[in-house]
Amino acid sequence: MTDRLIQEPGIKVVLASSSPRRIELLKNLGFEFEVIPSNIEEIVEPGKTAAGTVIKLAKQKAESVLARVEADGKWQVGTEKDRLLVIGADTTVVLDNKMIGKPESVEDAKHMLMELSGRCHDVFTGVVILSKEAAQPKVSEVSSFEMSHVYFRTLTKEEIEAYVKTGEPMDKAGAYALQGIGSAFVQGIEGCFTNVIGLPVPLIVSMLRRAGISILGTTGRRS
Repeated sequence: MTDRLIQEPGIKVVLASSSPRRIELLKNLGFEFEVIPSNIEEIVEPGKTAAGTVIKLAKQKAESVLARVEADGKWQVGTEKDRLLVIGADTTVVLDNKMIGKPESVEDAKHMLMELSGRCHDVFTGVVILSKEAAQPKVSEVSSFEMSHVYFRTLTKEEIEAYVKTGEPMDKAGAYALQGIGSAFVQGIEGCFTNVIGLPVPLIVSMLRRAGISILGTTGRRS
């Protein structure tokens, strides 16, 4: 690809996720990055807000991958200006002030969809970008979250049964995929569309600029 949005040389970008949705959304921005899944255990602390939870888990994912890349040492080549950026993200669905993660079973997926049927729920995605220069011990952090409202139409039991049989809901927060068959259930969205898929692209662009990256002709300044 010739028209790359990140212009500066010597920057290694890593996405701390193997999610096909996040990979595709980040690819659409037009720059090169490496995929290294974090594989952390996602533990939700009781009493913590949805926004606080997704930011904390996104940071844990980014920190885990940054440590592994640093230990590998391959990115520390060239000049002292070489930089490593690790992007971590985590998404959860919230209904009635209760966080809904990925279903643990087929029956769990059916139950989630029945709860979402005919109602509005919120989708939160936390994003953390960690930045480190090869010759510096300090790690800089940019963190934020996005929230969107999603409106489901009323679903029939037969629809839910058929959808769950496709297998699509089983690794998705809230047991549905907006970018897939699950789009048939969504009547409307208030807020960021890509946030519901798993990575709020406008927020990512803003955060990368805050991390000092130039995107779409706008020079970023490190916060």
